[in-house]
Amino acid sequence: MLKTLGTEYLDVFQLFWLGRTSIWTSSTIDALVSLRESGKVRAIGVSIHDRKRAGKLAEDSPLDILMVRYNAAHTGAEQDIFPHLAIRKPAIIAYTATRWRGLLKRPKNWSGPVMTASDCYRFCLANPHVDLVLTGPKNRQRLQENLSNLRQKGPLSEEENGWIRDYGQIVHKDSSRFTFRF
Repeated sequence: MLKTLGTEYLDVFQLFWLGRTSIWTSSTIDALVSLRESGKVRAIGVSIHDRKRAGKLAEDSPLDILMVRYNAAHTGAEQDIFPHLAIRKPAIIAYTATRWRGLLKRPKNWSGPVMTASDCYRFCLANPHVDLVLTGPKNRQRLQENLSNLRQKGPLSEEENGWIRDYGQIVHKDSSRFTFRF
């Protein structure tokens, strides 16, 4: 891979989707650590959906990076992962900040403001445990708008944090994303 990319090392080597049934073995861990110690990679990480498992990995694994789901509708990382970061501090990457655009749509029975993509990113970045938020704008113009809004609005105020959390709870409750109707 290094030859193909024309580089001597990778900044990050990440295993994607360390799911509930994924095997996280000592030989996998040894191989990742060996890559880092050899200088072929600078950091090792995983993306993971299982918050309890991520909390344990944050506490006692050699991982440098954890990529976890975190957004206004899914704040469980605040209880299941972030408290474990006191022991060691792997970098935290938040993904699904807009909850697959679900946070950008007005929920039923909501009369307040609707979140924008930049509000979603601001919410994630307001948490001191989050180091990076992934973004997936439609095009370059949307990316530039989001970045401009981030710069203009700056950190969340307490009032904004309050309405965003209320909004996220309603979106989470009203979600029919995984509801089957027959």
